[in-house]
Amino acid sequence: MNMRSTRTTMTFSNPFTLLGYPGELPAGDYEVLVEEELLQGLSFEAYRRTATYMTVRGKGAHAGRSELRLTTERDLKEALRRDATTNATNNYSEAALSPQEDLK
Repeated sequence: MNMRSTRTTMTFSNPFTLLGYPGELPAGDYEVLVEEELLQGLSFEAYRRTATYMTVRGKGAHAGRSELRLTTERDLKEALRRDATTNATNNYSEAALSPQEDLK
């Protein structure tokens, strides 16, 4: 069975949660590892995703350690969507707008 792995980096601007794991993860860059297997018997090359992992760095007593957390593409996309929504909300809040000048 032929396998391939792809590594990418996802950036979160705000603290976030990941489905299935307790606690909040800090904002920052996270490496994502996708493993795929070659589908046999096709007339063209195609792969099927078998696993998605996100590398999470330890903090506190676990500083210096990292772990691969099994997740899904859907959960990562949802976390990124929530992060983008938080950014948009913060950018358009009343506190971020300057007061209007009196035009009289």
